[in-house]
Amino acid sequence: MTGQANPFESLQEQVDDAAAFLDAPPGVLTRLKNPERVLETNLTFELDDGSLETVRAYRSQFNGDRGPYKGGIRYHPGVTRDEVKALSGWMAYKCAVVDVPYGGGKGGIAIDPADYSDSELERLTRAFATELRPLIGEDRDIPAPDVNTGQREMNWIKDTYETLENTTAPGVITGKALDSGGSEGRVEATGRSVALAAREAFDWLDRDVAGATVAVQGYGNAGSIAAALLDDLGADVVAVSDSSGGLHAPDGFDPRAVKAHKAETGSVNGYGDAESITNEELLTLDVDLLVPAALENAIDGDLAADVRADLIVEAANGPLTPDADDVFAEKDVYVVPDILANAGGVTVSYFEWVQNRQRFYWTEERVNEELERVITEAFDRLVDSYQANDAPNLRTAAYVVAIERIVDAFDQAGNWP
Repeated sequence: MTGQANPFESLQEQVDDAAAFLDAPPGVLTRLKNPERVLETNLTFELDDGSLETVRAYRSQFNGDRGPYKGGIRYHPGVTRDEVKALSGWMAYKCAVVDVPYGGGKGGIAIDPADYSDSELERLTRAFATELRPLIGEDRDIPAPDVNTGQREMNWIKDTYETLENTTAPGVITGKALDSGGSEGRVEATGRSVALAAREAFDWLDRDVAGATVAVQGYGNAGSIAAALLDDLGADVVAVSDSSGGLHAPDGFDPRAVKAHKAETGSVNGYGDAESITNEELLTLDVDLLVPAALENAIDGDLAADVRADLIVEAANGPLTPDADDVFAEKDVYVVPDILANAGGVTVSYFEWVQNRQRFYWTEERVNEELERVITEAFDRLVDSYQANDAPNLRTAAYVVAIERIVDAFDQAGNWP
């Protein structure tokens, strides 16, 4: 994996690519390429031995023209200011492309959570929630889970906020456990939208997803659920990987069994009698569908030249560099971009927020039906944009849709003062 491209510069380049198809004033485009504000803070918390540790944390609020800022919080040693700025921008455009009435936000703490106990992580999370308190709120900024965070951390943030504000506000955060105001279908939502986007892409290309070979790089929540749902559609998942390496089985895996093996052992390695491969080898396998579901910058221009997949559906945020996009356009490899493919998470987060505000909760069947409607309608709008603008790739077409919607909201509100 490359890891070298600056994700914020990649975001800005993607916006510039789409701007060529739009009649937007330069000042507006500058606004659409930069966050409105970024919190950068040092969090000091107590370790179990009584000593204190200080770590760096961030929250970026990119654009609020279409509604409250929305985006996850990740715990990862690679978290940087530029990374959260890029991720908050991708969230703004993701919400716009699927027409969810939110802006974009993102946050993170630069740690490896494996280095800390559960009680240390709770104290750290509550310290971050205290710093976020002036920024977040049901109508201001609504965080959610991301890399290495989940229901537990969201519950802690909700409880901290409600305690300090002396109120009940379940809509201040999404991705919560069900008994804390979470939504049915939220855990599976990101992987489900990836599978739905892949299904729609195969149909658009007049191909059948049943029998298609699939490689999934990154076997966390999104990757493992996407693999299982693609398997349900009849696809053959022939390769999977996580940070420790990968597996290849030409005859296919049972994705749910691989997930159970990882839950038991901490890694996909050692499952069955599959061949061990590296992440880079997985990315260059000759498969029908490649699902990059790890971190950003997994595929750069050099690696893209060796990728043999016919279709790429991005489960991760920013897994391709702009150079890789150029290579795939030249090779006629279609890429369903992250801002649509993995938008299931924020879409069902929106459903959760709606349910929290109404204090009326939906069945899982209704959540999944509404999610399918949102993703399929967004895919159709994406294809319309791609064909009408003669765009170089689906990503640029998606940004055209998203930017048009954000610019319209900005114009309708007017610039004040």
